[in-house]
Amino acid sequence: MNFEHSELSQQYLDKVSEFMQTKVLPKEAEILAQNRKINEHGDWRQWQVPTAAKALKQEAKAAGLWNLFLPDSELAQGLSCVDYAPLAEAMGHSLIAPDIFNCNAPDTGNMEVLYHFGSKAQQEQWLKPLLSGEIRSVFGMTEPDVASSDATNMAATIEDAGNDVIVNGRKWWTTGLGHPDAKVAIVMGLSNPDAEKHQRHSMVLVPLDSQGLTIDRMLRAYGDYDAPYGHGEMTLDNVRVPKENVIMGLGKGFAIAQGRLGPGRIHHCMRAIGAAERALKLMIERGQQRVAFGKPTIKLGGNLERVAQARMMIDQARLLTLNAAWKIDNLGVKQAMTEISAIKVVVPNMLQQVVDMALQVHGGGGMCDDFPLAGFAAMARSLRLADGPDEVHMGMVSRLELAKYKPKQR
Repeated sequence: MNFEHSELSQQYLDKVSEFMQTKVLPKEAEILAQNRKINEHGDWRQWQVPTAAKALKQEAKAAGLWNLFLPDSELAQGLSCVDYAPLAEAMGHSLIAPDIFNCNAPDTGNMEVLYHFGSKAQQEQWLKPLLSGEIRSVFGMTEPDVASSDATNMAATIEDAGNDVIVNGRKWWTTGLGHPDAKVAIVMGLSNPDAEKHQRHSMVLVPLDSQGLTIDRMLRAYGDYDAPYGHGEMTLDNVRVPKENVIMGLGKGFAIAQGRLGPGRIHHCMRAIGAAERALKLMIERGQQRVAFGKPTIKLGGNLERVAQARMMIDQARLLTLNAAWKIDNLGVKQAMTEISAIKVVVPNMLQQVVDMALQVHGGGGMCDDFPLAGFAAMARSLRLADGPDEVHMGMVSRLELAKYKPKQR
């Protein structure tokens, strides 16, 4: 396995890193402050994208630093998972950066679904405007009334109605639902109840202005609405859409999800590694600058050991993630299931530990908005649920491991 950056990847990494240092980070505090002001607004329908963020997106697009996640040389830059991984890490240094490069979730996953599984008509109507940044999208999977850690529990229904399908159900923690440019949801629901367990569900494109679709509220995550994206709850009450909006056909939902979540987990994890690198940097800088009891705080209370622990954990997590990316590129998602599940446990837990170390060194400063650490802490804890809880991923790893030692049939 070779994790060395390709020439193409290195070229883009240099450009992304420079853009981050000269454009994004200098504007980070301003944009985050505007987002917090938006958060204070009681009506999510009044949310707007900060002007500075819009300007940065146009600059990134003009510089060719756009849709870097998509492995297509015509629609994007043709980068593999391994090639894109260091770019995602560079973007992870700031909570606002992925959006600036049109590389933010859930849009990246939705674009990958449409790219790999969408019909020509679906790609024309939805993929192209998503790639251009004209619209945003959401992914409706998690539900409030069932244990969504088991996705087969999904209670929302997609009923075959001749030329149409009718969608009913409730979805929540639907990221991006409050964004002013959000136009379409990919909704997953039960369509074939009598089929085999993983062939019962489908994914369908539902325009957010469809009759019967109601956005009920935005949910606070650790006290934050995460404006202008938001995490919303929506009700679908006899929402009728053309059957052409079903992606790949009824009963294909889990097959699509497996393809969607593989590369997307690489993206999440590499961004988290970037956040951990920045947290470690801030920890060291703060510890060297502040003095207590006659010494720099970095030399007090076991902090030097924590620096070493952070360095080792970050590098281990990066290698594990690159290993998963290499397997996806060279062997396919199905042959990388152990590694994909493993990184979804290892990396968010690593980020949570590293950020907690950095918070401790920052004292009260780490708890407020003067530093990005509180945001990173919320990100880390959220990631341990967002793509499924740790226990589900560890269950997958253990099943695959036990299968290697299954007794041979005599």
